[in-house]
Amino acid sequence: MNASTDLDSLTGFFDRYGVALTSGDLPALGGCYALPGLVVADTYSFSFSSLAAVALSFVGAAPDYQDRELIAAHARIEDVQPVSASLTLVSVEWEFLDSQGLSVPGERYRYLLRTATEGPLICAVIRAA
Repeated sequence: MNASTDLDSLTGFFDRYGVALTSGDLPALGGCYALPGLVVADTYSFSFSSLAAVALSFVGAAPDYQDRELIAAHARIEDVQPVSASLTLVSVEWEFLDSQGLSVPGERYRYLLRTATEGPLICAVIRAA
C-alpha cells in the first residue's frame, strides 16, 4: 500500500470527514480513524482504541456546530508530506460556512494518515498554531 499523497484522494477524504463533522454523523467519523488513534493539543492528549471511543470524543462537537450555525466544513490542504510507504502527514486549515452563507475561519490541524485498503485513515490529530 502506498501513502496517499494524491490531492484528489486527500480532498475527497477530508470532504467526507467535514460532512461527518458538521452533520454529527458519529459512525462516519469513526470510519475515518485507524485504531488505536491519538489526539494531541497544547493542554491535553488522549488516545482511543475503539470506534465507540472515537464517537464519544465527538459527541459534543455536533451541538457546538449547530449552536454556531455551521452547516459545512472545508479543509484547505496546506501541505502534504510522505512519511513512509503507508503514512502521510497532512496540514489542514478548516474553513466553515454558516447558515447565512458566510465563511467562518476554523483551526489548523496536522493529520497523520495511514493508507489502508479503504483509503486514508487518521492515526493521529495534532492541533497546530
